[in-house]
Amino acid sequence: MQYRINPRSGDRISALGLGCMRFPGPPGRPDPARARELVARAVERGINYLDTAYLYPGNEACVGSALVELGLRDSVLLATKLPHGSVRRAEDLDRIFDEQLRRLRTDHVDYYLVHNVTSPAQWERLRELGVEDWIARQRAAGRIRQMGFSYHGSAGDFPVVLDAYDWDFCQIQYNYAGETYQAGTAGLRAAAGRGLAVFVMEPLLGGRLADRLPDRARRILDAAATPDLATPAAWGLSWVWDHPEVTMLLSGMSAPEQIDENAALAERALPGSFAPAQHEVISRVVKEFERTNRVPCTGCNYCMPCPQGINIPGCFSAYNASFAHGWFTGLSQYFTASAIRTSEPKLVSNCVRCGACVRHCPQHIDIPARLEEVARRFQPGPVGWALRAWSHRG
Repeated sequence: MQYRINPRSGDRISALGLGCMRFPGPPGRPDPARARELVARAVERGINYLDTAYLYPGNEACVGSALVELGLRDSVLLATKLPHGSVRRAEDLDRIFDEQLRRLRTDHVDYYLVHNVTSPAQWERLRELGVEDWIARQRAAGRIRQMGFSYHGSAGDFPVVLDAYDWDFCQIQYNYAGETYQAGTAGLRAAAGRGLAVFVMEPLLGGRLADRLPDRARRILDAAATPDLATPAAWGLSWVWDHPEVTMLLSGMSAPEQIDENAALAERALPGSFAPAQHEVISRVVKEFERTNRVPCTGCNYCMPCPQGINIPGCFSAYNASFAHGWFTGLSQYFTASAIRTSEPKLVSNCVRCGACVRHCPQHIDIPARLEEVARRFQPGPVGWALRAWSHRG
């Protein structure tokens, strides 16, 4: 395993971290046995950073149990996140953190993040509630060792958040299709220039740069493939690791085979290892990706559950697929996502524009408006009548 150094703490951090949000199992109920298998395999392959969050249902408890049962708590750097929107009073900071320690079955968190920061105002509100003094007390007690934030706001606000506190690290969304999105390349360099460790999430854009690339983009990568860059996922991850400013990238690996494949990549993908010709290949892929990309949904599921039962990420995935792979392919995916073949289909046209999803979307997508686009794509005229007729067959 390749390790990179946190410039603030001196920690040796595996270049590949295990993002635990997508543990196998039904939504909100990760499978403990399969999670334990993944954690064991990850540590076996040299991964020493695990990332979870208070807002991932059932996830912190699952991670904590796995580490205790495997006897691996002292072998990993454990990260979780503060849900700042749930902090209404100063007392909530202790209440939430104490609950997290109980769930994780530990007495400290190695890396603690303010979760999903989208504007400087959110940090300012926490400051007014005394969060800086609270962090100082937790550090002094050894309960928090490194303090950072995960970011989903604008490029312009990112430097403001960087300078709002003496952070140890930050976590940003970064991939070859998003160099100018959110913090982007400029933010990556700004954070590293301030001496912060930089952790990357969504290096494959929720899998869209792995198994959901447009056909023409996939053919470009296949034609340029090498033994070390044999798959789209290998290209995407290696592109991120090519940046020396990146301390670690998180991958939501859900099978031991994925851990083995990505860990093997992490051993070889050193900073600066991408050749100019390979960067040119990526530039061509980006052009094809942008040509067909319609909704920047990463499938994080923060928008779920929808009060109307609509599978929002699934419907957006079908919509994007209809442009990347053809209308019939997208329509077939939409049938599955909307449960058309059941007695209670959840069509995008059922949206009542309540806005519950919009408040939680880290990509700032106008979800109701985009669902209307999905409806126009898949439910116009006779197609809509056919879908409704099919839905009543039970």
